[in-house]
Amino acid sequence: MQRHIKVKTDYKHSRGKQPYFAINISTKWALPLAFTILAFALIWRFSSWEQSYDATQDEQQEWVDENQVTLDVALPESEEETLLIQPTTIAENTASLSKEWQSFTIKAGDNLAYYFQEAGLDSKVLQEVLSIKNVSQHLKKIYPGQTLRIQADSNQEFQALQFDVDPLTTLIVERQNGTLISHIEDKPIEKRVAFGGGRIQDSFFVAGKHAKLDDALIMELAKVFAYDIDFALDIKPNDYFKVLFEEYFVNGVKVGNGPIVAAEFVNNGNQYRAIRYTDSNGETSYYSPSGKSLKKAFIRTPVQYTRISSHFNLHRRHPVLHKIRAHKGVDYAAPTGTPVKAAGSGKVVFVGKKGGYGNAIILQHGSKYTTLYGHLSKFSKSLKKGNTIKQGQIIGYVGSTGLASGPHLHFEFRIDGVHHDPLKVALPQADGISGKAKTQFLAYSNNLLRMMDHQAKVVVAAND
Repeated sequence: MQRHIKVKTDYKHSRGKQPYFAINISTKWALPLAFTILAFALIWRFSSWEQSYDATQDEQQEWVDENQVTLDVALPESEEETLLIQPTTIAENTASLSKEWQSFTIKAGDNLAYYFQEAGLDSKVLQEVLSIKNVSQHLKKIYPGQTLRIQADSNQEFQALQFDVDPLTTLIVERQNGTLISHIEDKPIEKRVAFGGGRIQDSFFVAGKHAKLDDALIMELAKVFAYDIDFALDIKPNDYFKVLFEEYFVNGVKVGNGPIVAAEFVNNGNQYRAIRYTDSNGETSYYSPSGKSLKKAFIRTPVQYTRISSHFNLHRRHPVLHKIRAHKGVDYAAPTGTPVKAAGSGKVVFVGKKGGYGNAIILQHGSKYTTLYGHLSKFSKSLKKGNTIKQGQIIGYVGSTGLASGPHLHFEFRIDGVHHDPLKVALPQADGISGKAKTQFLAYSNNLLRMMDHQAKVVVAAND
């Protein structure tokens, strides 16, 4: 691109009559004298040009208008653009310099007062910030590694604060029209689907760690298949699993894992598969690839136990009474105080002391099923007869009340008043996916399973 610059030139040159001097000079001095006269004439002429620039402003402008031409001169593109600075940019830069952010990484043993002091602010400012509703709950506890940013103006007056509550959320406090206001800002999260899988040799937990699953994902995987697999007793060598799970990223940096979206577990030759799905009512659960709910109406093991101390046995010798007495339930050995959960949703029909059961609870589930929880150390607060209970809700705590040789939960499962082995009874299924939603689910399920199988083959090929 050609840019034009205006170059001032003067083409006015009036020539008057030159005076004639009749002086006889010898030939010897003629040439030096001629050069001297020429030099004098040039000096006089340049002097008169310089004086012409001392004219008034109107005369200068008239001279420019009458004596300028335009020449095409190519200028480098970058030079002119680099030199152009907009006044607004300068103003913005000046404003930003007057309100600088100071960033701090929380260290062990430090407190907010220390960082406000480092930012040049006194304790009154800190109290003003903490007095804002919902701010103190986020700032009263700070942990090493968290980031705090404070902004003050040139007069050392507080303007704003940013505090990373966690990798996904930031607390923001700003001064607007003289008043401090606050809000929570959620950082944009990128979700990715990752794969993990492995074969069990020593333990399920160790295999999960080798598959790069964190503790939460390992526990979730066990929970997904808890209705079909007892992860304390049923796990066998060479059982294997595959998992698709969500990973969360903020600005390209991983900040955590999300839920399992699809999984497969092969236990003792039996294959179990699960798909995570949210229905039209917003309820999220896990289903089989055909749309059947993996969730049963009951949990087989309502307590996190260390071992089964006594199985269902109608001819068992009682450890305290030392005589044959039917054991119509399962004893789960666990430390005193271990939470006991309701095996299914229902209603409390009994809570209190019940003979050899000690502190006991009986729940009614519909018209057919009842469950009993015995030898409890105590009940959950406010638990009363007639209360409605949800599956998984904590109702009491392991103890050794009644006829018990040690702390454990005695759990019974009855159908129409008849005792059944809780470990073997066929549990009723929860509702599955039906109607128009099933077509959509099946397509979604097939895509996830193909993705999981493909990733498993890629991992096997890479290991080979």
